Amino acid sequence: MSFSSVPDLVLEPMIRNALMEDLGSYGDVTTRAVIPADTTYDARINAREDAVVSGMQVAEIAFRLVDPTLQVVTHVADGNTCQKGDTLMTIKGSAASILSGERVALNFAGRLTGIATKTAGFVAEAKGTNARVTCTRKTTPGLRLVEKLAVLHGGGFNHRYSLSDAILIKDNHIAAAGGVRQVLEATKAHASHMMAVEIEVDRLDQLTEVLEVGGASVVLLDNMDNDMLREAVAMVDGRLKTEASGNVKLERIASIAATGVDYISSGALTHSARTVDLGLDF
Repeated sequence: MSFSSVPDLVLEPMIRNALMEDLGSYGDVTTRAVIPADTTYDARINAREDAVVSGMQVAEIAFRLVDPTLQVVTHVADGNTCQKGDTLMTIKGSAASILSGERVALNFAGRLTGIATKTAGFVAEAKGTNARVTCTRKTTPGLRLVEKLAVLHGGGFNHRYSLSDAILIKDNHIAAAGGVRQVLEATKAHASHMMAVEIEVDRLDQLTEVLEVGGASVVLLDNMDNDMLREAVAMVDGRLKTEASGNVKLERIASIAATGVDYISSGALTHSARTVDLGLDF
């Protein structure tokens, strides 16, 4: 077990809900109408383009929830690369069961492989630096766990899973509370010693105040150009972890990483990833 996998039991409710949505109130009426109940088949999930694979664990659970007797074998595990034409998974058994689970399995696998592949591209641009590429909470409602797993499969790192994981003071918190000093003093008075604290700034004078007041362990440098990022990193001088965020696109990753920031966060990893073309072939 690693951070890039979770127990099947944790994932099952999400996948079961997707299957219930797809099967509807009366199940797969097409398959029942045209496929004899005793028909068996061998099927393969094949890659139709090069990619970094994610969602195989999810796809396997989907098929086994439909029919525990199906023989499912994963040939390219989550986190590994594949090439066009590679067989990622084989499924043997009831043809009706395979057809009933096909769309949910492929929907998850294609979506998650797309996220892993996009993340791998971002990570490659930061190679040779100490910067870690991380996702955000800009995920599909209800699918955050598996989408963040896909980021890990692509070589990235995870930001918060939920609002309860850490204190992240954003610009709207600062505006509502009255300023940088006010939010940091309130945090120091009320936060548990076990709770990490990050604060967002978009100006260097705000960063100066953060360093003076203290109480944060990470500073989020929001929508800064590379020159300002370099200056901010120099001002921090290792006292806090630094995270660059905002307007983070693939073509900027290398230059942002070169400024010396510790983390580069991008919502695009999850909200703008293209679904990779995977197919199930009999």
